Amino acid sequence: MNSTAKLPKIILASTSPFRKALLQKLRLPFITENPAIDETPYPHESVVDMVNRLSLAKAHAVAEKHPNAIIIASDQSATYQGQAVGKPHTYPNAVQQLNQFSGETIHFNTGLVVFDNRTQKTYQTLDVTKVTFRTLSETDIHNYLILEEPYQCAGSFKSEGLGITLFSKIEGKDPNALIGLPLIDLTSFLKQCDIQLPFL
Repeated sequence: MNSTAKLPKIILASTSPFRKALLQKLRLPFITENPAIDETPYPHESVVDMVNRLSLAKAHAVAEKHPNAIIIASDQSATYQGQAVGKPHTYPNAVQQLNQFSGETIHFNTGLVVFDNRTQKTYQTLDVTKVTFRTLSETDIHNYLILEEPYQCAGSFKSEGLGITLFSKIEGKDPNALIGLPLIDLTSFLKQCDIQLPFL
């Protein structure tokens, strides 16, 4: 496959501008589509199981409408001491979260699915990234929240923005996974689907 004209339709099952920007790094033509699934956790479902299930459900929801396409889907959830980290929604809740995370480590579980609807093959993985926060002062927390207002972000920060300044260390296979799309594994899956990247 030597020409992008021969590429199958590639669809990112997401409306996230951050995932879209990440996928654009691979310089492949693609479109985005909202998978519009119910993301409610099942009772007693672990975070890892939920992330894997939702990634697959997003891919299948979009694949139903595009029989010959390749669907890329992802889901992410963070955990602290084994418990899911939610969105703060308000300034006081965000202050509480960041105070709790000061000097601590949280885990980001990022699920990735590539579903090739031409062959019905599914490629799936889970990336775990550990984020350790530096010791945060009340002033650090206040100034950050006022500047970035991350109230709809799990953990009360945006790692793709100023949130990176809150960290002392990131441990993981792929820095892109923390933002929402593991490009290293995605590249491998696309190659297994015989998708020729522009430079490979």
